[in-house]
Amino acid sequence: MAYLAEVNGSEQDNKEFESLLNAGFDAAKPGELVHGTVQRVLGDYVVVDIGYKSEGYIPAQQFADKTGKIAVEVGDQVEVLMLAPENDAGEIVLSRDRAMQLKTWLHLEEVFQKGETVKGEVVQKVKGGLHVDVGVPAFLPGSQVDIRPQRNLGRYIGEEMEFRVLKINKDRGNIVLSRRIVLEEERAALKRDTISHLSEGVVLEGIIKNITDYGAFVDLGGIDGLLHITDISWGRVNHPREALSVGKPVTVVVLKYDKEHERVSLGMKQLHDNPWEKAHEMFTVGQIVKGDVVSLTEYGAFIKLGEGIEGLIHVSEMSWSKKLRKPNKMLNIGDMVEAQVLEISPENQRISLGLKQLQKNPWEELSTEYPRGTRVTGTVRSIMEFGIFVNIKDEIDGLVHLTDLSWNKKIRSAKDIQDLFQKGQEVEAVVLEVDIENERLSLGVKQLQADPWDTIPQRYPSGARVKGKIMSVTEFGVFMELEEGVEGLIHISQLGISRSDDIKSKFEVGSELEAEVLNVDREERRISLSIRGAKGTSSKERDDYQNYMDDNSGSATFGDLLQASLDKE
Repeated sequence: MAYLAEVNGSEQDNKEFESLLNAGFDAAKPGELVHGTVQRVLGDYVVVDIGYKSEGYIPAQQFADKTGKIAVEVGDQVEVLMLAPENDAGEIVLSRDRAMQLKTWLHLEEVFQKGETVKGEVVQKVKGGLHVDVGVPAFLPGSQVDIRPQRNLGRYIGEEMEFRVLKINKDRGNIVLSRRIVLEEERAALKRDTISHLSEGVVLEGIIKNITDYGAFVDLGGIDGLLHITDISWGRVNHPREALSVGKPVTVVVLKYDKEHERVSLGMKQLHDNPWEKAHEMFTVGQIVKGDVVSLTEYGAFIKLGEGIEGLIHVSEMSWSKKLRKPNKMLNIGDMVEAQVLEISPENQRISLGLKQLQKNPWEELSTEYPRGTRVTGTVRSIMEFGIFVNIKDEIDGLVHLTDLSWNKKIRSAKDIQDLFQKGQEVEAVVLEVDIENERLSLGVKQLQADPWDTIPQRYPSGARVKGKIMSVTEFGVFMELEEGVEGLIHISQLGISRSDDIKSKFEVGSELEAEVLNVDREERRISLSIRGAKGTSSKERDDYQNYMDDNSGSATFGDLLQASLDKE
């Protein structure tokens, strides 16, 4: 203005001259980026000179960093956007924020054209995806967050990542990003590098990506390999999660590589010597060992004997007398137990252990205490189709087979047994056998009495006349009861009828008959009768009958004939 005073012109002339003078400095236009110098930093404003006739006042908050501190000083060169050459107060209107936004948009457009990546911070979760700050707001669709679909998008909030610009529209302020493309490109590059080094026997570092019931998938760098459950450890692994965790690094060895299908089989246990190769040196049959219970199954308990070596105590080897059905009734995971080595099979990676072998065998004591023929008293514990179990002492039961329940009564099923015995009933029996090896005690009830067949040959001699009741009628003859449980057979040839006659119309079950004893077979428990003896049976008929009996003596016993008669009923 001092220069203008020296012109000595009129005030109008001075204004026109000033306008012409300033015109030389007004190169910047609204909407353009310009460089300026910070002149002053006031409380609420930062004064910036861009070489214009007046200075611009920019809110100080536009120069604040993330902590809120004003990050600019006097003399700093800054880039700003001219919004207007003059406001109502005669000041130039500038914006630092708008300049940064414009630069960001220009940079993003360049990145989009070149196919490059841009960094950004995930700010918040929005409908359909995430809001990302890349200098300006941008949208990351949920499908573009990762290679695999992600359910929990909220876990990405606050993370800084690399993105590819999928779409940009400055006029609408619309930017769409993709992280998935960046990851796929990185994975493809890693895959090429990993494949170039893949071969059987190569040791690699990987990350547990996913765990299944049968193993785990390991990310080797762009390509996944399967670590099967059987290749995790030389010891027993019930589930891969016992030894592995998703996201954790692991060292593995390539067992097999199918280049055509890009399948990789991995192993962990192969990085260590097989402990089973020295099992015979470490353990011997009969040796007493100690270990922790590491697993329980329905059939037994696994005991850790060393690194990678476990032994099995089968449920049948846990107790001499207790009828264990589940190992957890006796052992718990973590229990320290002492057991005896029963069998070693390194080729099958198996060691059989016994718990009961460290205790006195009660079956040996039983054989001494209850020799064959000893009378015992016990309680009926259970009734089965084949007999009854009688508890003799402690947890030891003896079996009375249905054939040893009665000399005479017909017992063929559990229903027949229940007619004679009830659960909890006290019964007396005779010891028939103590099988120490198979841990079985055989008992008999009928042996408490003499076998009636011992005296039947004397009580029913040949030629004796007997009376009885018809029990059944068959195609080959009639069965007649002589006394309780004792029956005789009157063959059709000894009934006094022809073979063409209807036997069932001639004889009725329950009716009384008188017959003659032809023969008593003690071994086969068979009595042959005839109702023709009193009428004078011919020699030919007797011969026919004897021939019939002889022909069937090897293949059909009296019991067979009796069963046949029962089947006919």
